[in-house]
This record gives sequence, structure tokens and C-alpha cells, in this order.
Amino acid sequence: MKENELILIIDFYGQYNQLIARRVRECNVYSEVVPYTISINEIKNKNPKGIIFTGGPAGVYEDDAPTCDPKIFDLEIPILGICYGMQLMTHTLGGNVLKADKREYGTTLVNIDNTSPLFEGFESKNPCLMSHTDFVEKVPSGFTNIAYTDHCPNAGIQNIEKKLYGIQFHPEVNHTKNGTKIIRNFIYNVCGCSGDWTMSSFAEESIKSLKEKIGDKKALCALSGGVDSSVAAVLLHKAIGKNLTCIFVDHGLLRKNEGDEVQEIFTKVFDINFIRINAKDRFLNKLAGISDPETKRKIIGEEFIRVFEEEAKKIGKVDYLVQGTIYPDVIESGLGKAAVIKSHHNVGGLPDYVDFKEIVEPLRSLFKDEVRKTGLELGIPEKLVYRQPFPGPGLAIRVIGDITDEKLNILKDADYIFRDEIANAGLDKEMNQYFAVLTNLKSVGVMGDGRTYDYTVALRAVKTSDFMTASWVHIPYELLEKVSSRIVNEIKHVNRVVYDITSKPPATIEWE
Repeated sequence: MKENELILIIDFYGQYNQLIARRVRECNVYSEVVPYTISINEIKNKNPKGIIFTGGPAGVYEDDAPTCDPKIFDLEIPILGICYGMQLMTHTLGGNVLKADKREYGTTLVNIDNTSPLFEGFESKNPCLMSHTDFVEKVPSGFTNIAYTDHCPNAGIQNIEKKLYGIQFHPEVNHTKNGTKIIRNFIYNVCGCSGDWTMSSFAEESIKSLKEKIGDKKALCALSGGVDSSVAAVLLHKAIGKNLTCIFVDHGLLRKNEGDEVQEIFTKVFDINFIRINAKDRFLNKLAGISDPETKRKIIGEEFIRVFEEEAKKIGKVDYLVQGTIYPDVIESGLGKAAVIKSHHNVGGLPDYVDFKEIVEPLRSLFKDEVRKTGLELGIPEKLVYRQPFPGPGLAIRVIGDITDEKLNILKDADYIFRDEIANAGLDKEMNQYFAVLTNLKSVGVMGDGRTYDYTVALRAVKTSDFMTASWVHIPYELLEKVSSRIVNEIKHVNRVVYDITSKPPATIEWE
């Protein structure tokens, strides 16, 4: 990547750390997230055009509060501190941070000084997401106030001469109006970036890098048929050609007809070595009686690796295992001190021993929308590129509780009906993910002249730009009624359908 166009994001265990990186990239500047323990020499070697401090849950006065080398402020590199990042900047440079009498959380109207380079093009008031317990009571010497709220006297500060800026709110989230514009102003007005990073350059450089790394050695790709693994497969294919073998494990946990569809695409559209393994019985036997979602993920992740090891022995020496891991996988797997929301089979579910030289994750630094852009750059058909996301463990985490063949068939049919009616209504492009969940709840119902005691199916549909936050979709009642009627009438052992109207947060997109 272009080092002279790098924005370095220093992470203080911020909830939205990678989201900041995504916003920077939306401005056509490459960004990289690094831990707060990074040394001054490492920062110098990376030669960033600017630095952003993330937020974080700690208070700057706590004994174990994350901090950074104070010499960072002498590097003459522009710095933007967000929330905790602003408080740390203030505390380090001689200002004063106090515990607030009234905590601010949620969207708040912020009064701003639009003569600041950070707020160029803004009105005098702007709704922003506040989330803080502490606040800057006194700014450091050389700083001036550029924003405030009713309860936060210093919601924004700046030292124009040293190009140091701090804001108490979160510009990276959708709740802050014009949030990306604030980041863009910092990148262009303060840091002087030219903005010449694109996904096409990522694809080109990734192919070159993979070619140099792998050479004439062989690689196996864990191909699920989803967007992530498909883009990873094509990247590797363009880099090493026939030295790549894609193994598609049909674990019986895919959506209805999906296995056949995946096989058709990768054998007829692409000239890629493709092996399909029908391992449904193997996976279901391993999952028998298992209800805990984390345990399900671990079992599925390990079984995937075992299948690959066995296939590797059949086709000869294989040096690399390729996976479609992307940024949200890494974030939600709770690396560092971040809270574990859920582990992904391609991050947290790998066994301790893996019989490959190395795991290659070419998309590990990308968000979902960036993966899609890369896919289009690589010439992958739009139908596959814009396919809705599907979790690595598949329907195992959409069947709540233990998994049986009967439950899987119920869910596959319900999910198919839901997706079919969404497409028929022309709403499939208006939502980012929609699916059915077979709950572990049974309830009394009435069908014909008799009473039933059968399963409840839950429907879920969300809109999101980054899959880190999401809003539930307001599906027309008539459509929900039609879906419910079809599911109950066409599928045995289902007598109730509910619709999930919870956003993320507080819920996750998947139920498990």
C-alpha cells in the first residue's frame, strides 16, 4: 500500500476501532489499525500522513489505562483524538479530565465552530453520538475550544499550529450527522492527503504479494460459495493459477439447493480446481446433542480443518490454507481486550494444531463492502458478489439449541420461502441480510380441528452499511402475513412465525 497515503489508527480498545478505518478508506486513503503499544520507531517507519486515536472504555486516570509514548506529539504528524483519544491527548499535554456529573450517551446536538478546518462546510449545530463518562474540564496550553454541548463544555478542541485535534463524540458512526465529512476534513484539510487509494490497487497489489509469497507452492482454499471465500479464491487463482485447489465442504448446513448452486458457479464460470466434499453426516454426528453456540462454532471450525487435512493428503503436499476472513470476523472474535461477542470458525474456532505451513487470509483487512468492490474488480459476476452474507457455521447457528436433520429441513424450507417472497416483492436489493431462524421454542397452536404443539420460526431482516451496526427492516405487513401463511401451511411442525424488530446494537445480526 502507499505509505505516503497512510492514516494510522491507534487503538485504545475502542468499540468502533475498525469502523474508523472503514470511514478513512471511504475517503480513498488507506488506513491501518495498530495497538496503542506501538513504538515511536515503528510509527516513524510507517511514515503516516496522520494519526487517529480511537475511543476506549477506560478513564485516563486509572492505573492500568492504555496510553502511548508522549513523544508521539513531537513527531509533527497531525493527530485526531476521538472520545478517550481526546481525553488522553488532553491528559498527556497538561489539560484536565474529570468525571462528569451527568453522563452523555446517545445522539446529542453539538454546537460547533465551523471556522475550524475540522468542521469546514458545517452548520453551527450538528447531531453527534456522545458516549462518555469523563470530560475535558480544562484544555491544554495552546488549544482552543471548537465544540460544546449543554453538558460538555469541551466537546471539541484544536491546536492549529501543531495540527492536534480532539472531539468527544464519535464521527465514525451513522448516528453522527456528516461524521465521515469530519474525518474527510481531517484527512484532507489537516493531513494534506491526495486520496489515491482504491480497491483496484488493493487487488493488484494483493495478487502481486500472494504470487511472491506462495510462488510455485500449493494452496487449499476453504470455499463456501459466499462472497468472502469466493473473492479470496479468485485472488489466489489469479496469483498462483492451478497451484490453488478449492475445497467446498458441503456440511449439510447450507441453505436449500445452495450446494448445487456453488458447484455450478465454480465449475462452469471459473477455471479453478474444485473439489466438493459431501460431509453432512460427519458434521451432524459431531454436533449431535450440542446446544451451546460457541461449542458449535468450535466443532465446525475444527471439523473443517480435519476435512482439509484429509484432502491435502490425497492431492499431495499443500503448504497454505486460504480463508476468507474479513475485518468484522476479527473484530467480533474479541481480539485483545475487546469483549467476545461471538467467535467465527475462521478466527476463533481453529484447533491448536493445523497441518499446514501457514494460513493465508488475503481479505483480513477489508470490510464487506470493500470485499464486494474487490470482487467486481476481479470480474466475479454481480449475482455472486452481492449475495447476502452467510455465517461460516451455516444453519448450525440458526437452529437454536441442538441440531437434527429434521430441524435443518424445517429451517431450510422456511428460509427458502422467506427469501423467495422477499425476491418476488422486489425488496431483495433494499436489505442487506434476511433469513429465518428455527427457535427452540414450542407453543400450542390450532390446525384444523386439532391442537398442535410445534416450533416457532423467527424472521430477521436488517439494513446495514458495515455490519457493525444494523437497523431492522420495516417489511410491509402484507408481505409478512404472506410469508407467515406459507411457512405454517407448507412446512410440518411449525405453527407460529414471529418477526425480529431488534437493531444492532443491542442485538447481533445472527441469533447465535
